Order: sequence, then structure tokens, then C-alpha cells
Amino acid sequence: MLFFSRKFRANFVNAKRKEFSALSIFNMSVQNQNTILWNKCLDIFRDNLPEEQFNAWFAPIVAISYENDVLKIGVPSEFYKERIEETYINLMRKTLKRVYGDRIRLVYQYKVAKTNIVEGNSNDSIIKTRASRQEITQPANPFEVVQYDDIDPQLNPRYTFENYCGSACNKLALTIGQTIANDPNCKTFNPLFVFGTTGVGKTHLIQAIGVKIKENYPRTRVLYISADVFEKQYITAVRNNKVPDFINFYQSIDVLIIDDIQYLAGKIATLNTFYHIFNHLHQSQKQLIISSDCRPADMDGMIPRLLSRFKWGMTVELEKPDYELRRSVLEQKALQDGLTIPDDVIEYIATTVTESIRELEGIVTALLAHATILNQDITVALARTVIGNSVKLSKRQITFEMITEVVANHYNIESEILFGKTRKREIADARQLVMYLSKNKTQLSSTNIGVRFARNHATVLHACKQIEQRLSIDLRKPGFESLFHYSKATDQVAFFINVVSPFTSCALRITSSLTSFFYSLGRSPITSCALAHNSI
Repeated sequence: MLFFSRKFRANFVNAKRKEFSALSIFNMSVQNQNTILWNKCLDIFRDNLPEEQFNAWFAPIVAISYENDVLKIGVPSEFYKERIEETYINLMRKTLKRVYGDRIRLVYQYKVAKTNIVEGNSNDSIIKTRASRQEITQPANPFEVVQYDDIDPQLNPRYTFENYCGSACNKLALTIGQTIANDPNCKTFNPLFVFGTTGVGKTHLIQAIGVKIKENYPRTRVLYISADVFEKQYITAVRNNKVPDFINFYQSIDVLIIDDIQYLAGKIATLNTFYHIFNHLHQSQKQLIISSDCRPADMDGMIPRLLSRFKWGMTVELEKPDYELRRSVLEQKALQDGLTIPDDVIEYIATTVTESIRELEGIVTALLAHATILNQDITVALARTVIGNSVKLSKRQITFEMITEVVANHYNIESEILFGKTRKREIADARQLVMYLSKNKTQLSSTNIGVRFARNHATVLHACKQIEQRLSIDLRKPGFESLFHYSKATDQVAFFINVVSPFTSCALRITSSLTSFFYSLGRSPITSCALAHNSI
């Protein structure tokens, strides 16, 4: 057996120690060099960006390694990486080439979902997936705050406050949404329950809140999801015996945005699960934002304990778009599409399509296609054709109040005077005209009309007879037509009035004052509201 001397063994050990020490010093120097270079990059980013943006998007980045012209940096999530590349790619490219050289190649490393650490290069392609590390789902101390990985918020970046049009009909909801977005820690409006009919901008508003929160607070876990997707995920979790994992995931969200919650009505198992998620998030001071097509009080099929919690915070309605909002939507959509729409066309569309913002945007898209593909001029006639093909126009019922207002405005009198006892000729004529039009163009009976004027049905019948007699006489003279005309074929209403009282010889001209009235009905006045001047 070969024995080494004590001196030889000591020399051998000392040599190995020196070799190990030299290797350690080399590794430390490489790491220090990488840190120094990355700090130079951070200094350049800091000099070229506002402090808030630098702290939000670059301060959390960690330089992991730099070998063979490949710089590996660690970012919190895939969303983080995509946001950096969308917004700051030019600044990063110039800075990295300036500090590391022209051959530099950038690789991202981030954690996903449950177990994997993913590396991706700057061209958005995934290079490889490392061996996973088990994630701790339950800390030893149940009251300890768990730091979860970031997730994809599922938000549409086009839905922002910047391109959300506001007016009186949505001012309250918009103001509350902006308040939450600017300060998610303020829980005055928690939960926020937004309701309204289809196409009034609910999805845009609630997603804009999420987008703004993510911009201001990048590390906040925001998630937007529709109720039907939530239900499908729950069904899958039940099938795979992973309901606890499903609940734990949703209870880890900081801002949960649920769209169209009414789809869960009647689905008791899903509602009970959502109840536990809702309760946990609310008690943990997490923000909940919910949308529906009806107010909580009108929702059928919801469990009572969940409905009562919907009313904890703020319930706000998005009303149907008013004229101001409809014009703003049309103008903004046209500007985004690079389309010039004449003012009279915008006026026509805004007064004709009154129910849905989505329909207004679709009409602009159709006009764009006609203008670019078919090379057509954008006119009211083209708009009328497009609207007829895409929008179902609803008829508005003419009411007693509408008729009273129009007639009173024409005579330049207060409408209340018509309901008094005075028998002045001008007042009596106006009163009889209202009775006649109400009898012929509303569903009111003679008795109901009489009650409104504190008179009996015989007075109404007498008024109608008087108007008809005067019309039968005046129509024989040049320049007179029927008192009121309604065309079912064209869904247009027009007054053709030039009634001359045989007692006072004063002309009653109402036609010109009705244009705005019919626009308010959602109908277009017949443009040829001129009076016929030929005898019958």
C-alpha cells in the first residue's frame, strides 16, 4: 500500500484550497461585473423615465447572470415582461447596447401559475422550462400574508378611461370607477355593483378600472372574468376534484372583476362557491367589482345571502346613452378609424339610434367600409341605409303629454292653461286640438281624455266633431291639408297643419316647431314638411 508523507498531504490540501479560492474570486468578480453593468442600465432608465414609472417597472427587475453576451433578468410575471416590451423596448434596446455592447441578447425569467419558472427571450418566444419548485399553498401561520405570483389579468388594453366617453347619463358610475382605480385601498365602494341594459358600456367601464389599477400598481393581482367562464372553471374543478384549489386561487386575488353575474342565477352550487370567495375577499379588504343587466333587487334565482352582500357597497346604474354621449361616441369612433363624418350625418345617427353604444360603433364601422371599399360619400341617405340593415328601430308611442306640450308651445301658452276653465277663442281652439289629436293618435278613450281636462266625454266628442268640421270646410280651400298624418310604411310622423279658424281667420302653423320634437322621439321628421298649396 502506498503511503503519502504528512508533508505531501499538507501541500496537496493547500493547493486545492488556493484553486477553490481563485475560482470563487473569479465567480464573484463576474457577478460583481454584471451587477455594476446592470446598475449603469438602471441609472440610464432612471434618468429617462418619471420616478413613478421607474419604480413600478424597472426597480423590481433583478440581473441574474451575464455570460457569453446573454443577459438574464428576472421579472415578476409574464404580464410584466409583455408590458415592458410594449412600452419601453426602444429605451431598453439602446441602453443595453450602450452598456453591454451590440452583441447583447436579453433573456427573461419569470414564474408562472403554480410550479414552473419560465425563461423567454426578448422576441416573446419561450426558450425552456426549468424544473418546478413546489409552491406553498398554506403557510404555517394561517394569519401570515402570502406573497403570490402575478397572473394574467385577462384585461382588454383597449378598454381604458382615456377612450371612455362620459356624459350626464354615466357620470356617477365613471367618477366612482376612477376613484377606485386611483386608490384601490379606499373601500368606500366595495363591492361596486354596476348594472344597465345591453350596450351601455358596462364591460368597458369595469375593465378600465382594472387596467388603471394595473398601471398604477403593477404588483396588484387583478383578474377580470365573465360569469359564464367562472362557471365553466368551477365545473372543471368539480370534475377533477380540485374545488379547494379553485377557491384558494380566487381568494388570492386583490381586485376581482366579475362581468354579467346574472348568468349564475339558478346555479346554486356555483353561487355557494362564489359566496365563500366573495365573503373571504370582502373580509380581507379586497376590491370586488360586479356587473349585471339588472339591479340586485330584480335578480331572480340568486341566493339571498349573496344578494344582501351585493348591496353592501355601491350600486350604480349605467343609463341608456343620452344625445351628448351618442355624439361623443360617434365622433371618437370616427376619429379612431380616421373617418370624416359630416355633422348632419352624425346628427342623424345620434338622433335615430338611441339604445346602444355598441350599435353606434357598428354603424361607424359600416360607414367606413362603404367609404373605403365602395368609395361612397358619407351622406344621410347612406347612413339611413346602414341603420336600416343593422339596427331595429323601435317606435316610440305618442302620448297625451307630448301632444299637449307641442300644441301649447305652438300657441305660446302654458300647458296648464289648457286644463283651466277659460273659454277664450285661442285657448279653446288649442284645447279642442289636443282633444282631437289625443283621441286619434293615442290609446286614450274619450272618457279618459275628458277626465284629464276635468270634463266629460261628451265635451271631447264635441271638440273632435268641431275640428273635423273645420277641416272638411278648410280642405276645400287652397293651401290646406289634413291635421295630422302618420305613415306606417316609413315609420315617420309629420304634422301638416295650416288650420284656419272660420271664426278668427288666424292660421295655426305648427309644422316648423316639430322637428326637434320628432328627433326626441327617435324618428326623422319628413323633410318635406312644407304645406301643400293646391286645392283638393
